[in-house]
Amino acid sequence: MEDTIVAIASPPGQGAVAILRVSGSESIPIAKRVFRPKNSQSKWLPRVLLLGTIVNSDDETIDQVLLSVFMGPASYTGENLVEITCHGGMFVTQAVLDTIISTGARLADPGEFSKRSFLNGKMDLTQAEAVMDLISARTALALRAANSQLEGRLGNRISELKQSLLAILAHVEAYIDFPEEDIDPDANESIIQKLIILSESVGNLIKTAEQGRILREGLHVVISGPPNAGKSSLLNSLLGYERAIVSDLAGTTRDTIEEMINLKGIPVRLTDTAGIREVEELIESEGVLRAKRELKRADLILTVVDATIDKKENEKIKSVSSDELNHIKVFNKADLGIHNSYKGEEGVQISCLEGTGIELLVGLIVESCLGENDHFAKNLIAVNSRHRACLESAHSNVNNAINAFKEGVEPEFISVDLREALDSVGEIVGKADVEDLLGEIFSSFCIGK
Repeated sequence: MEDTIVAIASPPGQGAVAILRVSGSESIPIAKRVFRPKNSQSKWLPRVLLLGTIVNSDDETIDQVLLSVFMGPASYTGENLVEITCHGGMFVTQAVLDTIISTGARLADPGEFSKRSFLNGKMDLTQAEAVMDLISARTALALRAANSQLEGRLGNRISELKQSLLAILAHVEAYIDFPEEDIDPDANESIIQKLIILSESVGNLIKTAEQGRILREGLHVVISGPPNAGKSSLLNSLLGYERAIVSDLAGTTRDTIEEMINLKGIPVRLTDTAGIREVEELIESEGVLRAKRELKRADLILTVVDATIDKKENEKIKSVSSDELNHIKVFNKADLGIHNSYKGEEGVQISCLEGTGIELLVGLIVESCLGENDHFAKNLIAVNSRHRACLESAHSNVNNAINAFKEGVEPEFISVDLREALDSVGEIVGKADVEDLLGEIFSSFCIGK
């Protein structure tokens, strides 16, 4: 925190412009050593762009740039911060960076600007994590969820949980510390009810973890089924272009084909696989093995069958169990008519040739992701894996406290569970002073952010 840091904040490579950030107590003095304003009478006012040049130690011009100053605490990091916009060539950008470093700044670590923002109280830890979610968002829904978290919606929910826990813990510890005050023990029932409500609130947040994972990583959808059922045709239909080779010959697809697609705001990793059947041919056999591996990792399986063929004639896919895996049965070639053996069987009728039923299938895929999670749908709060671990710990401690109250356990033991729950909730927003935790979180950020 005592060092002045600098980094290129724009993506690597060649572009029209590049942005460099300098943050720390020496950021303005360093900038004044390397920057020469075109108008020597210009004042270094906050949030005002200055035109000038960057010069090296030999007073040679490196580049013509725009420079702006942000005075702490009214800056992203909470410190004095300087932003320099230079031309976007790789060499010139590096030259400007090297010049600033030679004048006293240090190259920033990944995420160090956001880490300083957190340590200076500009944002809580959930908001800092939302910055990375915002950068990596691949769909409009993921962007909205990241913005919701960046605005502090999750942090506010965690603060509400924390305040509820503090109020309950204060009552319990008051009863422990001041027994002579004769605090009404009948209040136990009221506390139990508050803890039950608290447990439900924590449980609702935990339920959004799966939506959070999908928004960040994508819903892994595997297209599976017997050979020549139209799996590759379905992949092409969902993508909107010819990605996979389509042929009447069974076994055309030998390897898995994976593409990212945006389905109504949900990022989907769509994987086409080889038709699963017993084969002796070496290459197709390897394709079948890879298909089975993908099935085990899938969030959702689209089981595609040729609906014109008798159900008994379609090869069974033994690796797919409707009891264990989330899957949708897809009856392809519906334009040619559905065989009587499929009457009454649940699934979606489509025709990849004519494009019918595809929209209905997309709706079901999206529904399988969002489910009936009203908390996520209304609030767009989607916790990540770290939040989930903390919430599950808090949930367990709260439920332990509820059971302890019902069993008449001494309040001293109940307060231990409540304190552990409070610590777990506090860790989500970064109230726990854990340096290793901060290092792990911010190490995944971009340098310059």
